[in-house]
Amino acid sequence: MERLTISLNDQLAEQFDVVMHNRGYFNRSEAVRDLIRDLLDTVHSEEHVEGHCIATLSYIYSHHESELASSLTAVQHDHHDLTLSTMHVHMDHDNCLEVAVLSGTIKNVKKFANHIIATRGVRHGKLHLLPVDIMQKQCIPESLPHAHSVALA
Repeated sequence: MERLTISLNDQLAEQFDVVMHNRGYFNRSEAVRDLIRDLLDTVHSEEHVEGHCIATLSYIYSHHESELASSLTAVQHDHHDLTLSTMHVHMDHDNCLEVAVLSGTIKNVKKFANHIIATRGVRHGKLHLLPVDIMQKQCIPESLPHAHSVALA
């Protein structure tokens, strides 16, 4: 068996312990193993999904982190084709919340979201993804055919 060591701040460790005990775990190792299994199951099932999506990516970060805000902005500009809109909220003196509305292939949206969430200093990142069909459609006789996103049932 391989041993892994992780470091958590006191508050996160206390929160994890409360959840762990509420769910009936007797030790952190088994709780972490189940978290890893869940993550691997989720990643495996999502890797085989193809097509397009509309998504929201929400994440919190400290604006005091050196160069973090400009780094996140640069990543968004590098993927401007995926971003429909971004909202920036000043939560308190230290923390900012950003919510990005994304549209693109599931693969590209997930790759972008994973890049943002994995950036050092980003906390509590979450992607909410809705698969959609993209159809060329002419809405009224005078209009040109154009793309519409239709949510999959």
